[in-house]
Amino acid sequence: MADHPVTPDGRYLVVRERLWRRANPALGTGESERLVQSLMTARRAVAAAKMSGDALALRKARAGVDASKRALGERGPVWWTDGAPDYNRHMARNTPYADWFAAQSREGR
Repeated sequence: MADHPVTPDGRYLVVRERLWRRANPALGTGESERLVQSLMTARRAVAAAKMSGDALALRKARAGVDASKRALGERGPVWWTDGAPDYNRHMARNTPYADWFAAQSREGR
């Protein structure tokens, strides 16, 4: 993730010109690590369910991914408190970050 620019306010990283919400920085290191481990376990379960063709296992695994991402703050209610809207999954050029992102592109990031 170090290769992806992070917005000046720290809320998003940019991947292929799209904003992706970052995890809540207020989570403690231990809690964040636990949640990331849970997310990785759920993602492996998604892959296994896809390979096995088990539709029920796939639904459960995807629910696990969603629960982990919500607990991390990457989905669901925003973790910031200033009332700013959420631009998760928006193209950076179509958001208030457009000028910042254009400058990043000019700098070769």
